Amino acid sequence: MYRFLLTPRWWGINVFVLLAIPFCIFMGSWQLSRFEARVATHTAAEKAPDPAAQASAPLDSLLPVDTKTSGRQATASGKYGEQFLVPGRELDGRSGAYVLTLLHAKSGKALPVVRGWLPAGKKAPAAPTGEVTVTGSLQASENTETDGAHTDGGLPSGQVGMISAASLVNLVPYQVYDAWITLPTATAGLTAVPATAPPNTGLDLKAFQNLGYTGEWFVFAGFVVFMWFRLVRREAETARDLELGIYEPEASSTPVR
Repeated sequence: MYRFLLTPRWWGINVFVLLAIPFCIFMGSWQLSRFEARVATHTAAEKAPDPAAQASAPLDSLLPVDTKTSGRQATASGKYGEQFLVPGRELDGRSGAYVLTLLHAKSGKALPVVRGWLPAGKKAPAAPTGEVTVTGSLQASENTETDGAHTDGGLPSGQVGMISAASLVNLVPYQVYDAWITLPTATAGLTAVPATAPPNTGLDLKAFQNLGYTGEWFVFAGFVVFMWFRLVRREAETARDLELGIYEPEASSTPVR
């Protein structure tokens, strides 16, 4: 009754099933490992000392920014130069922009410094003149997934869509640090911008998306097995009915000439 499993058509179905099941299991296991890694990173971040509570250190000693140095108090000296607004940034439910000023450090590079948040429609205050030393929370460069990042282009002169060396290097004729700091105290007219947690260290929506994808892949594997057994059963029942003479294939509707 099950000789039909050896036909070319069923060979194709069987090979597909044998490949699909381990693939679904592999993808589900991979998504589960991603979720477990995020949970482990989140747990480690909660147990680790508060980066902001650690002693400040020179900027160059904390680079490149990673999960251990993100949020650390970085110190740099130099002179303020070009200033930009980073629009589309919310703070306490209000819309506004970050005031981003480039600090020309002694290393020859410029450090993006967020001096504070400015309400929409207000004019940004000028940066201090002369040699300054700043200390602020170190942050990794933003990317297209950062909340509020503007990636469509078309911004007016004096504005930048996100805080990153890649976006700023196109606006200034010198090198920019692949990092930025936010000052803990803002000047008059501005509000200090709090530091954010390093990316991929919290149980955010992406972490639970990994968990959801895990379930989906395992469901797909079960569905493949279910459909294979269902097709085999229907084929076997049809073969049995043909042997008993209680089932006849549908005749062609084309008239015989």
